[in-house]
Amino acid sequence: MSARHRVADERGETLVEMLLAVAIMGIAAVALMAGLTTSVLMSDIHRKQATAGTAVRDYAEALQKYVADGHYVDNCLSTTSYGLDSLADTPGFHHLLVAGSMRYWSGTDWQPTCTTDTGLQKLTIRVYTDDDRASEQLVVVLRKPCRLGDDLCS
Repeated sequence: MSARHRVADERGETLVEMLLAVAIMGIAAVALMAGLTTSVLMSDIHRKQATAGTAVRDYAEALQKYVADGHYVDNCLSTTSYGLDSLADTPGFHHLLVAGSMRYWSGTDWQPTCTTDTGLQKLTIRVYTDDDRASEQLVVVLRKPCRLGDDLCS
């Protein structure tokens, strides 16, 4: 075999071919890592939304039980009227009444102003995470419990 044929057979890869292969592998690795990162992030958000949904329902049930136990607040409901901070505690989540969501039943429709309390109040509860990635809202109607001697119950 001549020296000329040996050099051609042992030629190997060129620098351009190697750079192109490394660039393609780098792009593929970046795309793969971006996909994994997005998957982890969406999983975290979904878990927080599911937990927020459970927390808002638990919170609404606790509020309704609190009212049923005789803590109904007549007239002019405010965001602190029902002691909402003490009703439910889900670590990493905040509970609040949505500002401006409180309505009072007038006998024909829901009114935003507090005139006379007919025994029905409607409010919106919001639960959200510390990082504000997930939140859930629930509209709750509170009914004043009927007790013996109440004017509204007769």
